[in-house]
Amino acid sequence: MARRPLPRILSSGTASLARGRDLARTAADSATDVLHPLLVIGRGLRILAAAGRRRWSETPKDKRGPALLLGAACVLVVALVPYGPLLALVTLMAAAAWRGRDRTPVKTGPSDAEAERLGSLYEALVPYFSIPEDPSPLFAHGGEWDKAFSGYEFDEAGRLTRLHIRYPAYFTDGEAASRARIEALLHAKSGRGREYLFDWDEEGNQLDLSVLAALPTGIAAQPFVTSPGESVLGFTDSSSVQRTLPVLEGEQPRDVPPVIWRTGPRSTEPHLLAVGQPGSGTSTLLRSLALQALRHGADVLIVDGGGSGEYACLTGRAGVLAVECGPVGAVATLEWAARETERRLVATHRAREAGRPAPEDTRRPLWILLDQPSVLAHLAVAEGGPDPMNHLQVPLRHGRPAHVTVVVAEQFDHLELLHDAVWQHTRARIVLGPAAIQQITDVLGLPPHTTPTSQVPPGRGYARLGTGAVHRLQVPATPDPYDEGTHPGYRQAVLELLPERQQGPAGAAASVAPAGTVGPPAGAAGPAGAAGPALVKVLDAPEPS
Repeated sequence: MARRPLPRILSSGTASLARGRDLARTAADSATDVLHPLLVIGRGLRILAAAGRRRWSETPKDKRGPALLLGAACVLVVALVPYGPLLALVTLMAAAAWRGRDRTPVKTGPSDAEAERLGSLYEALVPYFSIPEDPSPLFAHGGEWDKAFSGYEFDEAGRLTRLHIRYPAYFTDGEAASRARIEALLHAKSGRGREYLFDWDEEGNQLDLSVLAALPTGIAAQPFVTSPGESVLGFTDSSSVQRTLPVLEGEQPRDVPPVIWRTGPRSTEPHLLAVGQPGSGTSTLLRSLALQALRHGADVLIVDGGGSGEYACLTGRAGVLAVECGPVGAVATLEWAARETERRLVATHRAREAGRPAPEDTRRPLWILLDQPSVLAHLAVAEGGPDPMNHLQVPLRHGRPAHVTVVVAEQFDHLELLHDAVWQHTRARIVLGPAAIQQITDVLGLPPHTTPTSQVPPGRGYARLGTGAVHRLQVPATPDPYDEGTHPGYRQAVLELLPERQQGPAGAAASVAPAGTVGPPAGAAGPAGAAGPALVKVLDAPEPS
């Protein structure tokens, strides 16, 4: 068995160098804290000495002699007085400490521009947070905004970055439409082009608005530290999850919070649906999941409905059973997947009846990845053939106990073509790319707690697993390694994760077979033990130089 290379985070010295820099920085901070009084006194002595030199240079030459005589007399008196030198030293140190203190002015309130911005925001909220029957309204035209806004922060450009709002108890904060109106108003008045987080406290009648930092986009595909059955969908905010993963962003090691999707028989969300616009990163997500599944020893079936060839890098690789781009191959592949799911269920049931563990081949994970299956369904119907999606119902309904995972990626324009089984059994949902709040709500079932922006990088979106919360998401950069228009570093990272190409009689026979020739995958059997239809079609794609 070929040895797998260690992850770069373990094989390189960047982690130790980073720890060394952190230790040196911590030691320097600790020394600064301990020596802070001496630093203050030294700064004060330097200020007093500079003031003395300036005063001496300003003294006329005819008066410098009497001044020296007076200074010498003072020194003599201090030396003769009991405890005089000690008192003089204490006085000098006190004066130096006083002159060397940090006298940076402390900001005690907003500037005129910030106060004007807060006042205009307060006036804009008056129609939503006030009623005529209120005898002492918290929000009123010409009222005091500091009673409603108890906390605020601005950035260097004068734009609002955080705001704490108190609102009346009669405001209908339990209605989604009422909250949406307030969020839309605050988004418009605080500045567009940024993503805001709204934290509603219905018990305390308070609303916290904060600007979220951008999620990291420089994390490429890499061997993530996960266990079998766990897949990294992407990375999110630290306040959303309680787990971090060590990753490399470029050459810098970091700990980032991931969105982990768990599959297998004990998973409550065994299948996933990803929706987005063209270029939003759904194909990147599928490649990332395929590489992670192959790393944990799973078998992968890929159906590329778009026919763009973005999965050619996986063709013929160890563990990849098929990469289909046509309706005929898709029908054969999904039909075999349905029969394989049934075979696994029957074999597992018979083994349990006999009191034996399930066979090994039924416990090997099988991943079915479909990119834009509606295109293939349309082509199949146009050619008078069967709909490939009809064979997907069995893996969707019974795939969890059979260790079968289905991932469907589709575009917003073709969502109405998806079968009801896809919507019913894909409990893990992802929306990528720019989308309206209503579109996100229709797919995820809940609106996001943030305000989506119109311009987002590829792979940026939202994720929701089952009935959980909606998380911001940034998919790891996993481009097509044969696409020369992408970042060379990201392409090389994908090439390093690809399994080796299959060698042997099966791979050699498939490589010389004409296009469209089908043959059973090694070790794959149908429900009755016979080999299933053809799944392996090797397309000779040149490796990038």
